[in-house]
Amino acid sequence: MEIRRAREQDMEGINRLLKQVCLVHHKGRPDLFKYGAKKYTDDQLRAIIHDDSSPIFTALDEKGNVAGYAFCIFQQHLDSNILTDIKTLYIDDLCVDENLRGQHIGRSLYEAVLAFAQKQGCYNVTLNVWSLNEPAMKFYEACGLKPQKIGMEVIL
Repeated sequence: MEIRRAREQDMEGINRLLKQVCLVHHKGRPDLFKYGAKKYTDDQLRAIIHDDSSPIFTALDEKGNVAGYAFCIFQQHLDSNILTDIKTLYIDDLCVDENLRGQHIGRSLYEAVLAFAQKQGCYNVTLNVWSLNEPAMKFYEACGLKPQKIGMEVIL
């Protein structure tokens, strides 16, 4: 298993996983998530791949196929009235192919993200997880993450 920054040649595999993620969310919240959609157009994905402020890491199997990814975004609140200016690496999305789960690919991706964040001088790594995605919540808890804030809603 190789973990490295995403390249344009990875787009087909990344797109396949983006659709898997959207389907999980659609099944849990069809009122919010469209069926069969993906988060980014190809042009948007290509731009993100080349943007150092939003690194994407891919886990590749022995044949070079994308087995998982982690989309990340650097965040920092400079000159905020209330927040300190710590540098955060936010995991916007982490996915392992549904057919390959349980092989520690997600853990390897997560650990690669942590190592990268440390090298970049980040104070912390954060992420959001939908409450509908209990397997993901359990995975993140097993990785040592703890709730930082909780989003709540009322449907009218």
